[in-house]
Amino acid sequence: MTSTLNSPKPPPPRRTPLPRGLGGGALVLTGALLAPPAAATAFLLTAAATASLATCAATALAAAALVSGAAAHLGGRLARARRRGLLAALAAACMAGITAIAGGLLVFRPLGVTAAPLPAQDTRYWRLSTGSRIAYTLTPAQGRRRPDPVVRLHGGPGTPGAGPDDLDRALAAAGFDVYTYDQLGSGRSQRLDDPAGYTVARQVADLEAIRGRIGAGRLVLAGGSWGATLAAAYLAAHPDRVARTVFTSPGALWAPEWEKSGEGEIWDRLTPAQRARMDDLENRPQLVAWSLLMAVNPRAAHALLPDEEVDPLFDELLSSVGSAATCRPGRPLHEAVSRSGFYSNQMTSDDALRVPDPRPVLRRAAVPALILRGQCEYKRWEIAREYRDTIPGAVLVQVPDAGHVIDAEQPVLYRSAVVAFLTGRPLPLAPYTGRAAPPPAGR
Repeated sequence: MTSTLNSPKPPPPRRTPLPRGLGGGALVLTGALLAPPAAATAFLLTAAATASLATCAATALAAAALVSGAAAHLGGRLARARRRGLLAALAAACMAGITAIAGGLLVFRPLGVTAAPLPAQDTRYWRLSTGSRIAYTLTPAQGRRRPDPVVRLHGGPGTPGAGPDDLDRALAAAGFDVYTYDQLGSGRSQRLDDPAGYTVARQVADLEAIRGRIGAGRLVLAGGSWGATLAAAYLAAHPDRVARTVFTSPGALWAPEWEKSGEGEIWDRLTPAQRARMDDLENRPQLVAWSLLMAVNPRAAHALLPDEEVDPLFDELLSSVGSAATCRPGRPLHEAVSRSGFYSNQMTSDDALRVPDPRPVLRRAAVPALILRGQCEYKRWEIAREYRDTIPGAVLVQVPDAGHVIDAEQPVLYRSAVVAFLTGRPLPLAPYTGRAAPPPAGR
């Protein structure tokens, strides 16, 4: 029998040199660090081609797994690990799992803002030739009906009020049929699957289709803020179909003119409490992801934050900062509002920066026009002045002790001025004809 005492001893295990081991570990760590940005990049690149979030998420997870797994495999090879394949598989699985959990907690988590119930009103609907389904209310004329109905145009874009209101009733008492409608993408009206469909041209086309549904030869337009901009755009497109116009706290007549300097921002007037509340609402990882998706594919952004998710957040934001548009930013503002339309607001505002200049046509529009501007208006004085100086014969009136929401701060004076102008009676306030901004009341 051969003695085992003389058998050769097995060689000692080969040790990995310290630098190779450190290098291998560094590669594994690098892969873990690169996996999240690789996943985000893959998500956005896929979103540019498809609005399917499931496809985008699958691509992101695959990218995280590939980057971390490949780095782990190279690290194991450098460190001379025996089970490099197992190490790579574990690293890929771990990073894919971590990425999935982080995405679920940060990006795909609901915003958690509950929609307030809509106020009761007698809502009717038009199915327009443009394809839009539009909610509206009608306040019928009392007594002898005037030939041209009034159409109210709310602001925003995308921020309707709850109609009918006191002005609707006052105009109806003066003989006007009054139509108040929620523009496409807001209030009770239709939302679009593709946010890119919200354009100034679509809103103008909807208004022309509404004129056809009403059966009116001409319309009296009363628009506030963005609604004034829309009224001016419609007047430029159809100058022969407008009888009179009222522009209340008007937005820019042509937005590209103010893109660099700004129209004047309500955000500059926020109280510390309002700014803190706005930051609390806006500083959410879902909104960061949404903004990145909007840059590559609005349909994918809409899939991430659909209307039923983001509209209540937009409502909450507007209600928390709304009083900054008044003469007393710290005082609560009580307005009857409907459901805001976030995508209508964002996309229509963006499209307004690309529309043709309406002013050459408006300079030839022989349509009586009244511009109402509050004493504490946050928008630049030159905007209201441009309406007056562009539209022939337009009259500009400054309303004392009122800001952007004149109807809420000076309701009686506001109604009396609009009704007087539309019925041909003297205005309760003298027109302002100067070029410099009018002095505050009492000076």
